[in-house]
Amino acid sequence: MIKLWMVTCLQLAELFVSSVVHLIYGFYIFSTAVAGDVSQKLSDYLFKSNVGGETDQSQSNVEGLPPIVLVHGIFGFGKGRLGGLSYFGGAEKKDERVLVPDLGSLTSIYDRARELFYYLKGGRVDFGEEHSDACGHSRFGRDYGKGQYPEWDEDHPIHFVGHSAGAQVIRLLQQMLADKAFEGFEETNENWVLSVTSLSGAFNGTTRTYLDGMRTDDGISMKPICLLQICRIGVIMYDWLDISWLKNYYNFGFDHFNISWKRTGVRGLVDCLVGNSGPFATGDWILPDLTIQGSTSLNSNLQTFSSTYYFSYATKRTRRMMGMTVPSGVLGIHPMLFLRVFQMSQWRFPQDVSPPYKGYRDEEWQENDGAMNTISMTHPRLPVEHPSRFIRSDSECQTLQPGIWYYKIVEADHITFIVNRERAGVQFDLIYDSIFQRCRKHVFRKIPQTLPNQSPRCPSSPR
Repeated sequence: MIKLWMVTCLQLAELFVSSVVHLIYGFYIFSTAVAGDVSQKLSDYLFKSNVGGETDQSQSNVEGLPPIVLVHGIFGFGKGRLGGLSYFGGAEKKDERVLVPDLGSLTSIYDRARELFYYLKGGRVDFGEEHSDACGHSRFGRDYGKGQYPEWDEDHPIHFVGHSAGAQVIRLLQQMLADKAFEGFEETNENWVLSVTSLSGAFNGTTRTYLDGMRTDDGISMKPICLLQICRIGVIMYDWLDISWLKNYYNFGFDHFNISWKRTGVRGLVDCLVGNSGPFATGDWILPDLTIQGSTSLNSNLQTFSSTYYFSYATKRTRRMMGMTVPSGVLGIHPMLFLRVFQMSQWRFPQDVSPPYKGYRDEEWQENDGAMNTISMTHPRLPVEHPSRFIRSDSECQTLQPGIWYYKIVEADHITFIVNRERAGVQFDLIYDSIFQRCRKHVFRKIPQTLPNQSPRCPSSPR
């Protein structure tokens, strides 16, 4: 009895610490965005005579250049949210034609892939009748008008770069294109995607989901007391209160569930909180997709296509010491992630629960970056392993072959390359410079593309 009491106290203490740390970091991000906006508005007001005469001189130069689309991960945001704050730390400024869509930060991989298509192609988001009925939300969502890249097709493909869960969103979108899953767009195919680059990609799930509260036996439901339950209550209250200026600033993406008090009243709030309705009741949110079981199920329908170029940066902040996996220092790991790096490095799947797949070994899942296991980030492995090649230097893959996942392991935690550019230092520029250079110089299907301010080159093989 005493042992059980002590374990319960430790679990509650860990939950309290984790909740406080995440809340503080969330407040820090929000306040940073607000401070940046206030500073920018003040600067515009004081120096308004110096602005307004600028024009977009690069538009004509980049008209024929394939866009590079940066897709954010869980709790992420795109251009237009959180004021002038950049999820990708300003990396979008490194190229003249980059798009940063704002997708649901907690919505499912499926819903986000549908949103991404209409964000680019244009029109009102159609989640599909069957899926919408099964998940209890409206069939149609946001209207993107003419879209950011309406000419998108096989002859005008796109480079995609995804961080964390964003990588899986891209993979599912490509599969939907191949399956012609968008009503009214029967001409889609997998060749609409020219390349996929993953940065700490969530390909095969993560053991962190179980630490945060997902049940190990099914990978779908949550434990009654956990960090995710606190998150669930907070998100439901946020969407139910439906404060317009606040949701314009940051949105979890559940508008199509119509949780707002204006639509459901107090009874609707109670139904969501007790688990009778809403995304958490139907499982149509991001966490079930990030468990090992959920990722395996999702991957069973996703292909690696022979005409698309694939590259992956897997991150880790652990090392082996005296036969154990431990965090690789303190200073190099963000305070929000240090505890999770340690916990994930010691993770053991419960012995009374069936392992998530045949051949599972705890030791293979101990290297991590505080949010994802390194083994999960290299390339799709479950339920079947996709073609891959490990490289130590980007120069090893300048002669790229499509249909193969080239992957590299980088010493960094899960949020090194997002939001705070200064924290990553020189490594930030090295990573993103190599990504954009690869997209522009080494990845093409027919002839090398003409870069801005360059004359057309003769057709040749990628180098």
